[in-house]
Amino acid sequence: MRFSICKWYVSAVIALGIAHAGAAPLTGTLKKIAETGTLAIGVRENQVPFAYVDDNQNVIGFTVDMCKALADSLKTDAGIKTLKVEYKPVTAQTRLALLGNGTIDMDCASVTNNAARQKQVTFSSTFFLTATAFVAKKESMLRTVADLRGKTVVAVPGSNHMVILNEINVKQNLNMRIVSAKDQPEAFLMLSTDRAAALVSDDVLLASSIASAKNPSDYVISPDRLAPAEPYGLVMRRDDPDFKAAVDKALNAFLKSPAAKANYDKWFVQPIPPRGLRMNFPMSPALEKAYANPTDSIDPLVY
Repeated sequence: MRFSICKWYVSAVIALGIAHAGAAPLTGTLKKIAETGTLAIGVRENQVPFAYVDDNQNVIGFTVDMCKALADSLKTDAGIKTLKVEYKPVTAQTRLALLGNGTIDMDCASVTNNAARQKQVTFSSTFFLTATAFVAKKESMLRTVADLRGKTVVAVPGSNHMVILNEINVKQNLNMRIVSAKDQPEAFLMLSTDRAAALVSDDVLLASSIASAKNPSDYVISPDRLAPAEPYGLVMRRDDPDFKAAVDKALNAFLKSPAAKANYDKWFVQPIPPRGLRMNFPMSPALEKAYANPTDSIDPLVY
């Protein structure tokens, strides 16, 4: 009997040792999360409806709710019982620096996943699809890219739109005067006060700006697109495969769940706080496909 107990004890110790040896130690961002009990997320403060500040100075929005949903899974991967989510304000100009120096662990905003950015950061599975377009005053009759010839056009520096705009200007010899604004609200203000004839951005961000305008009916989004559909992904530091795997696992499970469609409709179809604005931007068939089969591909043909 004593021999059997000893044999059982030795076997149990060996089993525990094997299990412990098989558990890889945490590295990178997951290790940081485990040690601090905090997930630092970069958000925009004025990017309706993705992330913005409400009347009570709370950060709310589509990507905010989505990243909250990921926290429980990341908590489990980090091996901790509680995880505090901190929101850090970022801009198109500061987000990469703040990610690189560790101020934020992930940028939870509307960032286009493309080959150029992949040289600096890594992206999660796609959670949104958009295309570059421009908005102009309806009375201006600007509808196509060719109509922008010789016009003053504004975009936000550090964004993919500025790159696309400059490339088109050169290739098509449009002689546009390209100017910059610090963010989307300032760019739309320049359009509304006739300091620019058009604003180039993602179609969904343009729809957001129009919805927030004093007279939405005064503006129109170009039917002409400046580039094919592009994916948005959550942005993380490069060379941290364990964290990307954890984020993708959590995000993919969310995207495939009914909660993802409900979250989309909450922010893009239904009235949103604080003024009850409507985006009127229902989910596209391409995005439905991306939710059903999550991918981080940058190939437009995948969608």
